Amino acid sequence: MASQAAGSLGAIMLYLVLIAVVLVLGLGVVWWNRSRGTGEPVSAVPAPPTNVATVAPAVAPPANEPASELAVEPVIDAPIEAASFRSRMSKARGALAGAMLGIRGRRGITDETFDDLEEALLRADVGVRVTDELLSGLRARVKAKELTEPDQLLTALQAEMSGRLAGAERGLRFEAAEGPNVWLFVGVNGVGKTTTIGKVSAQQHALGRSVLMAAGDTFRAAAAEQLTTWAERSGAEIVRGAEGGDPSSVIFDGIERAAARNLDLVLADTAGRLHTKTNLMDELRKVRRVAAKGAGRVTEVLLVIDATTGQNGLNQAREFGDATDVTGVVLTKLDGSAKGGIVFAIETELGLPVKLVGLGETIGDLVPFDAEEFVGALFADS
Repeated sequence: MASQAAGSLGAIMLYLVLIAVVLVLGLGVVWWNRSRGTGEPVSAVPAPPTNVATVAPAVAPPANEPASELAVEPVIDAPIEAASFRSRMSKARGALAGAMLGIRGRRGITDETFDDLEEALLRADVGVRVTDELLSGLRARVKAKELTEPDQLLTALQAEMSGRLAGAERGLRFEAAEGPNVWLFVGVNGVGKTTTIGKVSAQQHALGRSVLMAAGDTFRAAAAEQLTTWAERSGAEIVRGAEGGDPSSVIFDGIERAAARNLDLVLADTAGRLHTKTNLMDELRKVRRVAAKGAGRVTEVLLVIDATTGQNGLNQAREFGDATDVTGVVLTKLDGSAKGGIVFAIETELGLPVKLVGLGETIGDLVPFDAEEFVGALFADS
């Protein structure tokens, strides 16, 4: 009995020892895991990247600037590539092309031929007077048997249209004498006056002339901001006054500053609409008089007209011409207009030369008007 009791006690003791060992091992594992978890993790420091391009932050445009005025290129000293009439005048050409193709497809020249030509010319805004004069001469030549085939008729029409635009003095007048030249820009709001001034400034800068802009449209808040942007990008100086201030004073101050700094050229913006009861034309007459009294010489007064307005542009030319002694016309947005015939009405009825035309958005798209290239573009592919 004693031996059996001793054996049972030994088994119990062994069992307790095993339990103790298991507990010790378990506690050891828990302690070891906890000690690893309390340590701070060490993050690898990534190597600095190589060959990463630096991106310049975008510059926000001036507030309240219309989208059409934001198409401004930074000026470079390299030659500015000019646009071609033929590549940019598809809409104006389209106004004539259908009629001309129809005429070429017929045999002989009939009354219907002249009816189609008259409709096409009027649709292109050549104007009633010019259209009548062109067709009257051609009818006489057909009657005299000088012209017997449709191709001959259209060739003669093209020559007549080119001849009507020939001989005008289209160069921008610049006098190399003491004191700055002054070019005034007039026209209603929305025709692209400010953009035109900016492009002219860039082109004159590329020719090596020093330019100052005078922000004479003090009645439109965004005008001075837009002109300032153009001045910065075209390498020009600028004079601007208080909003609602006297436009004549701003332009006079600009001319005086240009004279004091021996600058070559002053480009003066003017109001296209007034927020007062003062008549716009009276204000422009005053601007013209004051500009002539300064230290410079007014060598150009350029009327800016939107080609898409058609005959309304002719009415603007009459009104502004009487008030400011306009010396030439800048016809903008000619690439987007089917009414390019307004050129004939302006030159024939008013005797004003078209000096510059806009054929797109970039600086190089404002080009000297070439009458022969213009008429050739109207007849191309027809």
